[in-house]
Amino acid sequence: MISYDKDTLLLFCGIGGILVFASVVGFALKLVKGNNPVIENLNARINAWWVMVLVIGCTFWLGNTAVIILFFLISGFALREFITITPTTSDDYYALLFAFYIALPVQYIFVAINWYGMFSIFIPVYVFLLLPVLASIKGSTKNFLERTAKVQWGLMITVYCISCVPALLTLDIQGYENRNLLLIAFLVIVVQISDVLQYVFGKLFGKRKIAPTLSPSKTVEGFLGGIVSASLIGACLWWITPFSFLQAGMISLMITLLGFMGGLVMSSIKRDQGIKDWGHMIEGHGGMLDRLDSVCFAAPIFFHVVRYWWG
Repeated sequence: MISYDKDTLLLFCGIGGILVFASVVGFALKLVKGNNPVIENLNARINAWWVMVLVIGCTFWLGNTAVIILFFLISGFALREFITITPTTSDDYYALLFAFYIALPVQYIFVAINWYGMFSIFIPVYVFLLLPVLASIKGSTKNFLERTAKVQWGLMITVYCISCVPALLTLDIQGYENRNLLLIAFLVIVVQISDVLQYVFGKLFGKRKIAPTLSPSKTVEGFLGGIVSASLIGACLWWITPFSFLQAGMISLMITLLGFMGGLVMSSIKRDQGIKDWGHMIEGHGGMLDRLDSVCFAAPIFFHVVRYWWG
């Protein structure tokens, strides 16, 4: 068995062990305290994590193309959620048509063929300039700037930012050949575990709220406990990355901070629209964007930092 296979198997066995432990705890709490809403939500979240880990594990097993297709689908669902809660009008018909059926697939084609030059500027340059043109075709000027910004922001967050995750597969890192899938695993694990630990520390010790009008569950204690512990866990995962222990810890700190900021920004949009969750796609978690809001902000910076210093 080659090194990549051993490390991947070891990593997923570790994740499976954590989920088994969480499932046992959830089952025990249900037996002791009954199935109240909090425990019901906890068990729903754990069950959803099982499904998400199995899906990611299967795509890792199938290879790079399957991973790119998976994130293409994720971007599509996320873009749909974003556009759904930030209502557009019939005057945006051509802009939305272009966003879903041209911009989304073309961005992932650039990732799949490893065309970095186009992948990095296609949406923030060409698409951003074209969308206002398409929005103006019907001649409506009502809320023009607001309408255009919604579609542009939706594409930037749900397509460009999320596509930076499979784009990690295109990096040519000396001494790390054929192991880039583990770099994706590192990013996703550190960001997601930071979210979980911020929630846990906040529930256990949280007293001082950071931004009560945006996200009542985010506290100073949860922020510090989650960021520090997730960064330490990230440092301990250095063996699946091209980084040293210290580098893995520093990069983990960077992406956890970015993830926290992403969560705040996406919460601002939700509060502005008067909703709690982006959707109901993932039981216990909400919508696709509720699970990926942190990844959206961490992925592009992580990709470019790794590309600049290691790629």
